[in-house]
Amino acid sequence: MLEVFWQFFKLGWISFGGPAAHIGYFQRHFVQKLGWIPQDRFASTLALCQFLPGPASSQLGFALGYQRAGLFGAIAAFIGFTLPSFLLMLGLALAGSAWANQPAALAIVTGLKLFALVVVADAVLSMAKQFCRQQSTLVIAVLSAALLWLVPSLSMQCVVLVAAAVIGAFLLKAEPSEQPVSLGINWPFMVVFFGLLFVMPLLSLTDTAAIFADFYQAGSLVFGGGHVVLPLLEGILLGEAAQPSALSQDVFLTGYGAAQAMPGPMFSLASFLGAELHPSAPVWGALAATFGIFLPGFLLILALQNSWHALAARPLMAGSVRGINAAVVGLLLSALYQPVFVSSISASPNGAAALAAAALGLLALRTLRCPVIVLIPVFMLLGFWI
Repeated sequence: MLEVFWQFFKLGWISFGGPAAHIGYFQRHFVQKLGWIPQDRFASTLALCQFLPGPASSQLGFALGYQRAGLFGAIAAFIGFTLPSFLLMLGLALAGSAWANQPAALAIVTGLKLFALVVVADAVLSMAKQFCRQQSTLVIAVLSAALLWLVPSLSMQCVVLVAAAVIGAFLLKAEPSEQPVSLGINWPFMVVFFGLLFVMPLLSLTDTAAIFADFYQAGSLVFGGGHVVLPLLEGILLGEAAQPSALSQDVFLTGYGAAQAMPGPMFSLASFLGAELHPSAPVWGALAATFGIFLPGFLLILALQNSWHALAARPLMAGSVRGINAAVVGLLLSALYQPVFVSSISASPNGAAALAAAALGLLALRTLRCPVIVLIPVFMLLGFWI
């Protein structure tokens, strides 16, 4: 278990570049270098993680730790890989009250919000290319975005995801497979997953419990990777049904922009937001938010890791997955406008310069393959000009 922790802890400090890059790090380190898992098993495990809600790279690390050293190995892998970014994002939140109103800090915030626009735009283009190859999936994505622009709420996001799953099940279903139909689901973990999802909001009697419940809900609905957590958390924490708090949209987008600069999972945004939501006990708030947003995916990994082949082979399930993936592109496209574009471009005193900088940043990130770790300080400096 200690070996698992140490290997993932080392990767947690150097794994820049987002989920796709993390998967590459894992493949080189655990398949090629250490030989912990054969390539075919690695690919099989990765496919399961991409199918489930939650951050695929963190779920993959959790599953690799489980296969290496059981449940305690999975926990060690999660803690090791997430701890560096957790500490960095918590430190940023704790320092916030001291520097938030300084002119230099405001300029850096402006740059980070602008960089968030670049990252989300790149994610929309990448995911549309992957999940909207058919005319029907493109229609689902555009209709999803249109509905969310018209009715920007968490409830509409849920309606869109459910509708896309139903439509996909019938319009995008795959051909029947000859694979076994026996599922073998580990039901205790599945019961815990749904129990926490529906019971925790009713038991949120303290600030810490309420934070855990909100982030658990977000982690249960994040299909499509780390970037999709943006519209879901924005709806939960800043929407009409959100509890009154000190969290503003500027703070929210600052944390999102800063998360791009951190190694490890982008879901470490939860650590920053949890600390901001619980100013009287920021460490507990950060722990509750971090644990809450990662836990749903881990419970589903434990429940389904031995049965996912049969599930994915079923035509209706395969179609539902395709429909959800297309709707996720729509969710991200809606977030590209509100809150990202509105806060970074529309609210800027020099909107034309901000838009030009964002376009050049997207070119550098997407076409010139400029590393994120290089672009982050560039956009921080741009904040002083824009």
